[in-house]
Amino acid sequence: MKRFWITSLLFIGVIALVAGGSSQAQAQNKSVILATTTSTQDSGLLDILIPIFEKDTGYFVKTIAVGSGQAMAMGQKGEADVLLVHSPAAEKKFMEEGFGVERRLVMHNDFVIAGPAEDPARIKGLKSATEALKKIAAARALFLSRGDNSGTHAKEKAVWKAAGVQSEGQKWYQETGLGMGQTLNVAGEKKGYTLTDRGTYLALAKTLKLDILVEGDAVLLNIYHVMEVNPQKWPKVNIEAAKAFADFMVSAKAQDVIKTFGVDKFGSPLFFPDAGKTVENLGK
Repeated sequence: MKRFWITSLLFIGVIALVAGGSSQAQAQNKSVILATTTSTQDSGLLDILIPIFEKDTGYFVKTIAVGSGQAMAMGQKGEADVLLVHSPAAEKKFMEEGFGVERRLVMHNDFVIAGPAEDPARIKGLKSATEALKKIAAARALFLSRGDNSGTHAKEKAVWKAAGVQSEGQKWYQETGLGMGQTLNVAGEKKGYTLTDRGTYLALAKTLKLDILVEGDAVLLNIYHVMEVNPQKWPKVNIEAAKAFADFMVSAKAQDVIKTFGVDKFGSPLFFPDAGKTVENLGK
């Protein structure tokens, strides 16, 4: 009788462990880890899109907002299920190395050069971003860089290179190591220049002491893609949830939200929906 009682307890314990493990697995299967850029977070766009996705699908999104470089590093380590980023050259390398399953165009906006109203480098109204950076360097005017390997940082470095200016190491060039919103705040406090995506700038404009001084150059186009992390590299990746999120981002419902986001507050959208388009035709 005693042996039967012990055996029964052991059996019940095993059943409880199996049930607990099953519940944990189910909870994990219903969550998706999104590694994305600070611009999508700071602009407020994800605050609108994610609740819609969660309601429609039953998935719970854990958002980690970092620079695009850090987001892709997370994908390379299997620490995220899906990425929403804006660093095209790095994204192509990510895909070529087999870390991504699919890369789809989601939306775009543009970068602008913001700075103090006093504009000590006299760049306001210039149509060329490279000329603007040359003038900032010549004036030794303070420039705040994110310096965080983000998509914005990558774009900034590309424009400095095109301008033929070695900015790193100069006293007037400072790296914050912060996200876009924080870097804008530092630039405003120090009355410096910075390169920013338009969406984050507009979302914070009321509290900033910065003006948009240079805009409209084709080189400043800012393009976002969504990529699922490859489960063949990392079996723990929740590919079903990742695909559901990526499918949602290019769906008509999400694209309609993107199309109108910011219009009521700023008079124009902060992003432009691009699902189904080609990069070559953007901004035309």
